[in-house]
Amino acid sequence: MHPPLIVINPNSNEAVTRGIDTALAPLRLSGGPAIRCLTLHDGPAGVQTQRDIARVTPPLLELIRTHEATSGAFVIACFSDPALAAAREVTRRPVLGIGESALLTALTLGERFGVIAMQDSARARHLRTYGAMGILDRFAGEEAIGLSITALGDARQRQDRLAVVGRRLRDEHYADVLVMGCAGLAQHREALQRALGIPVVEPSQAAAVMALGRICLDWEKG
Repeated sequence: MHPPLIVINPNSNEAVTRGIDTALAPLRLSGGPAIRCLTLHDGPAGVQTQRDIARVTPPLLELIRTHEATSGAFVIACFSDPALAAAREVTRRPVLGIGESALLTALTLGERFGVIAMQDSARARHLRTYGAMGILDRFAGEEAIGLSITALGDARQRQDRLAVVGRRLRDEHYADVLVMGCAGLAQHREALQRALGIPVVEPSQAAAVMALGRICLDWEKG
């Protein structure tokens, strides 16, 4: 029996956690590790600034320490990967960030990746990540849908905006694979991929796939 994968939403928005949980349903396989999705209730309503990242770090690390003995791996379910490096220092279990995992997955699915962000204000923060990872030569562009995690609007509105931005990245920036730059958009991946006809990576799914492999292969720190 494998220990479970713990997926942590570092904001306090339960609707986002439910969306992530639904998106991970195809990965709940018979005989495979269980997947548990948790909400960081001490977190902000959305992790949208560097200050938010700093705020969630202490309670996020404490939550990981609390569940370390009974878990097989952790996923931090925010595209900014808050506290990722620090989390890897406090546990021997594998810790995956959905942003890093999504970008690495995109590189295996196409030559040029585009990112659909929530807001334009995230671009500078995201570009620092792409530069640190050394993948800017594969970066086609980033476009925002202009919604915040705390004001996502109705599902039809989100889907329409995603399609408009996705087509722009595909047709004007020549992206041949797209990354959804927020865990709050998890439930829209399949519809967007069908509409655009190119691979669309949902970050929580990408990270969970990697984490489940590590649990099954018993990969931990030495």
